[in-house]
Amino acid sequence: MSNTINVLVVEDENIVSKDIQNSLKKIGYNIIGSCNNAQEAIDIARELRPDIVLMDIMLKGNLTGIAAAEQIKLLNIPVIFLTAYADEATLAKAKVTEPYGYILKPFKEKDLNISIEMAIHRHKKLTELKKERDFLYSLVENKEAAKDVLFVKSNSRLVKINTKDIYFIEALKDYVVINTEHTRYTIHSTMKDIEKKVSPSEFLRAHRSFIVRVDKIVAIENHNLILEKDKKQIPIGGSYKDELLQRLNMI
Repeated sequence: MSNTINVLVVEDENIVSKDIQNSLKKIGYNIIGSCNNAQEAIDIARELRPDIVLMDIMLKGNLTGIAAAEQIKLLNIPVIFLTAYADEATLAKAKVTEPYGYILKPFKEKDLNISIEMAIHRHKKLTELKKERDFLYSLVENKEAAKDVLFVKSNSRLVKINTKDIYFIEALKDYVVINTEHTRYTIHSTMKDIEKKVSPSEFLRAHRSFIVRVDKIVAIENHNLILEKDKKQIPIGGSYKDELLQRLNMI
């Protein structure tokens, strides 16, 4: 267990709070803070930014654990509720805050550990997905800035490809393969969608299964396009021949 995971414990029963903190320390977590009321929990979370908050759902006082969780959620900090008992109405309110789990009191160290690890993992994945979504939205909103690049998903990462590095794009059933000098990227898409994303002044459709970057063509031989660096011979489809020959500025 890494001791870099910082936990804020919010529990209004002093004995229970100490028990939780001792268990967390024993497992290997770092207790970044502890308190017994909602407002202090919010203030500590804002100041110290813990990795996760363990929150008593039934805190005494003007603000409940649910109210505190609503505020802490805005800080992008995951919350796990601690509860010995809660009626259906309370649980329904708690669900609205989208907690990362519930730990029933009395608890076992194993359950505590598993709940925190699962919450941290889920939060990390959701944060990555949000970053990816926001990034894609930014590309859509700024098409001019992004017209010379494509972003493709490769091994759970978004990889930027400069369109000038693409040699050709090939259709393979429900997928397309983007070929650069050193790498092939297989993505779930269609040639029609790809045509919309690349510049028509730089790419042309040579065949129903091939899109070629014009400046990579070095010769035409036996109804095939020859690409520089001996990359591949691309067949010229009959329905694309006339437009292709016009685009190549033949004399």
